[in-house]
Amino acid sequence: MSEPDLSVLGAGGAPVLCESAELASPPPVMGLAPLFRAALAREDITGLAPELIARYERDDDVYALLDLALIQQLCFQREGGLETLGVALARQQVFRVAQGQAGATRLLVVKIPGDFTANVPFECILEHADMTIDVLYVGPGLPWPTRLPDHDLLFVAIGEADTHCATLAQLGRYLENWPRPVLNPPERIPALSRAEAFEVLRGAPGLCMATTWRADRAALEKTRPGEISFPIILRPQGGHGGINLSKIESLSDIAAYLQKVEGNDFFAANFINYASPDGLFRKYRVVQIDGKPFLAHMGISQHWMVHYPYPEMKEHPERRAEEAAAMAGFDEGFARRHAAALSAIHERFGLDYVGFDCAETQQGELLVFELSNALVIHDADDATLFPYKSPQMRKIFKAFEDMLHRRAGAAAK
Repeated sequence: MSEPDLSVLGAGGAPVLCESAELASPPPVMGLAPLFRAALAREDITGLAPELIARYERDDDVYALLDLALIQQLCFQREGGLETLGVALARQQVFRVAQGQAGATRLLVVKIPGDFTANVPFECILEHADMTIDVLYVGPGLPWPTRLPDHDLLFVAIGEADTHCATLAQLGRYLENWPRPVLNPPERIPALSRAEAFEVLRGAPGLCMATTWRADRAALEKTRPGEISFPIILRPQGGHGGINLSKIESLSDIAAYLQKVEGNDFFAANFINYASPDGLFRKYRVVQIDGKPFLAHMGISQHWMVHYPYPEMKEHPERRAEEAAAMAGFDEGFARRHAAALSAIHERFGLDYVGFDCAETQQGELLVFELSNALVIHDADDATLFPYKSPQMRKIFKAFEDMLHRRAGAAAK
């Protein structure tokens, strides 16, 4: 991507902020939240595609392509979805995805082209918020706009990834002297990378994070006896959701892993056994909003690699009851036990919104696995099986919305 030409921007190096007639009455957009909920419930959302295609062809409706791209991605057609999104972004980069009532807080969200894991899933968080929300896409091959819709505050939704670093760096220059509050400043996001986060959190009180390092294929292939203390965890850089994440017990396991997993760059980390006294593994997903922690879910499994939701949680009502109790008592229990570690995370990263997957070590420390500002949180789980989840997620969503209103109100004074 070319350097932003700040000479064409408005006074102070910022774009001209103005109301846009094109955004005043945008076409309807379904968005991520309802589509994700339907996909998780295994509804056939492909039936929506023909009408979206017809809308685009008949009405020249670029918004239809946004929903079509999401449907393709949620139906495991990632490349097709990204191609559809690319067609939309070639036409325009700013989309109004929510229209609030008169006087509602105006939020500008900055995203990068990618699948629904590339950015903060703010559409799920703010699904029912009374806000006017515009989305600006930036990234390789996209120009830096000289005019943007006026707004009360700006939220950077771009997630941490090696492939996002250049865009985040240029976005930081683009946002210098921004005339509105900027939440999740782009220059702070790259520190969430697995290897960098280990250094940022080194020495934090009550916190443990496995030694993590970057290794390419050649280095792993050349590993000699005694150079690594096993077991370790290997995963491709840029990988998410446990894809190609493996526990490696020996040098021969490294060789077998590299034979079946493509790619050149990997993260390696020492494995820490975090099994509870009953032999089960408990993994927590926590989000911090303006420094306050909230529990998004807790998975309990016989296996060290815990995904959520998964058959074990659905098959064992006592585990769901334990998760419900953990949510109800989170502030007085987990958050109090790990107050120093949680405070260090907020202070050292300085992000307004961030999430992390974690556990408790057998010594009682907070064991952090992964930090991300784009972890998927949602209110889409089966309400029959997880009746306690929706109230908890609404609590999180309200805290996020309240933070935005509070920051916008403070800036207006």
